[in-house]
Amino acid sequence: MKAEAEAPEAGETSSRHAISALEMNRGISILDLILRIIAVVGTFGSAIAMGTTNETISIFPQFSQVTAEYDDLPTFTFFVIANSIVSGYLVLSLPLSIFHVIRRTPAKKTRIILVIFDTVMLALITAGASAAAAIVYLAHEGNASANWLAFCQQFDSFCERTSGSLIGSFGAMVVFILIIITSTVAISRR
Repeated sequence: MKAEAEAPEAGETSSRHAISALEMNRGISILDLILRIIAVVGTFGSAIAMGTTNETISIFPQFSQVTAEYDDLPTFTFFVIANSIVSGYLVLSLPLSIFHVIRRTPAKKTRIILVIFDTVMLALITAGASAAAAIVYLAHEGNASANWLAFCQQFDSFCERTSGSLIGSFGAMVVFILIIITSTVAISRR
């Protein structure tokens, strides 16, 4: 008899379940904030690493020097611009993410707006990183049928920095996927 009195009736919810749902939503919001900060670091670091990449080598020490810079290739310029735009967006989205952590009531409209913009930024960062990865691959391996010689044997530092900047950008892509998943879970829970 006592066990029957403590169990909620059909259609009712217990107060413990409601509290855990609020805590769960707040936990999702905190995870979203942390993931956004990680993505800012990845995209900003990639943009800085690629944007400051240059190396000068001497072919004949007395006669000429050859310089490789990121802006010699339009693909790398697009990579820097894409990472900068995404980094700026993430910084601007941090106040909304903080708002979701602080606010106790559902903020469904702002989350939907963030999911839409997050998806657009994921597409932009994917395009920039993929295009740059293709050029980095050609720089390392070359392509005999297109007469593109691998120049990473001569420009070691340049190639290492461009390859390293891709890591942060591809990492940000994975983080963006996680951000979109957590945001859609938070929307569906409300």
